[in-house]
Amino acid sequence: MAGQRTQQRVQDFCERFGLRAPILEAPMAGACPPELAIAVAEAGGMGANGVVLDQPERITSWMQRFRAGTDGPCQLNIWIPDEPVDAPERQQAAERFLAGFGEPGEAAAPGPVFAEQCEAMLAARPAVISSIMGLFEPDFVARLHREGIAWFACATNLADALAAQEAGADAVVAQGMEAGGHRGSFDPQVAEQTDVGLFALLPHLVDHLRVPVIAAGGIGDGRGVAAALALGASAVQVGTAFLRSPEAGIHDDWSASLEGLPPERTVTTRAYSGRLGRAVPTPFVTAWASDDAPLPAHYPVQRRLVGQWRRGGAAGVDRVNYWAGQSASLAAAAPAGEIVERMWADARELLA
Repeated sequence: MAGQRTQQRVQDFCERFGLRAPILEAPMAGACPPELAIAVAEAGGMGANGVVLDQPERITSWMQRFRAGTDGPCQLNIWIPDEPVDAPERQQAAERFLAGFGEPGEAAAPGPVFAEQCEAMLAARPAVISSIMGLFEPDFVARLHREGIAWFACATNLADALAAQEAGADAVVAQGMEAGGHRGSFDPQVAEQTDVGLFALLPHLVDHLRVPVIAAGGIGDGRGVAAALALGASAVQVGTAFLRSPEAGIHDDWSASLEGLPPERTVTTRAYSGRLGRAVPTPFVTAWASDDAPLPAHYPVQRRLVGQWRRGGAAGVDRVNYWAGQSASLAAAAPAGEIVERMWADARELLA
């Protein structure tokens, strides 16, 4: 009976979103070229793009390229902006620490405007628009639903998940602490305390929510897919497992750092952005954890500072963010479509 309920739950989700496999590409900003999303969608899953850093015209261009390659579904994801934090002394301390790596380059031009990004996403009309780090305003949620676009909200605890459901989310993405990159803690200052593994978080959310729950964090193969679905998820969201695929096109050094990386070697850090994320312990990341290192500046100041020192060619500053989930060692250097197909075939066999 439990197996039949799992099968029906997954089937309902797949039929709603036009999927052949309940596998969603994680919307990883900077690592979601259209080619990766196309490959995932063509294999029966859902492609994705993280647009937090994208100007509106880039959002439009990405969607055009995606639609030229597939008629499958995709989601666009954006961060809800943090409340500005005025902490000049903390910024100055971060600048002094970065100066130890070399000279900065030019400051970046102003970033994209959140409201304009939201308009571009609406105009692009993906199957899903998802949020992380908070909730959309009610008016925007109403506009999404009038356009037939679903809203997925990321959450790391039950209180945030319930708030998302109450605000009109069509599904909640349960992000376990195993996840690579950033997780969607609504309060940036307590992210370290929201340290719950996926297979404890997932059934806790499923038991209290009416909307479907999508499992994310540490899912690297069919075993993880099957386990998540058995625990009540309607689908899974996968990021690190796709990073070594040729379609992802990430930096060779980043890709190589994932090979054989044990779960316990990944670390959480604010060094790249000021927001907590899970990464490879590169010398740059490790330096920010030393006893004499200051706290990184708040988001988005830290992200801008790191970008400025990168543009200056400072030695020792990672050229890219080496994000990595705890299942990084399972990431295969294989085509993304094959990864989706193999995951789902192995999961179906385990669930049969």
